[in-house]
Amino acid sequence: MWLLKKLSPDFKTIADFRKDNRGAIKRVCREFVLLCKKRDLFGGELVGIDGSKFKAVNSKKKNFNEAKLLCDIYSVLFLMI
Repeated sequence: MWLLKKLSPDFKTIADFRKDNRGAIKRVCREFVLLCKKRDLFGGELVGIDGSKFKAVNSKKKNFNEAKLLCDIYSVLFLMI
């Protein structure tokens, strides 16, 4: 910010930059992923992203961790018996 004296580029400027440098951006992203893999920064889990947008909710009732999920699974299994 100090370098540009708080100036920010217009959305068209950013869009043109991305369009004009598409190949370079892809190569930089690819190199970054390879660097992260080389340094073991990825856990190796399978992740799928479909581009859907969801409203973020992180209340105590709506968020889940492994322990909560196991508890819910056991509750359902117990009800089935």
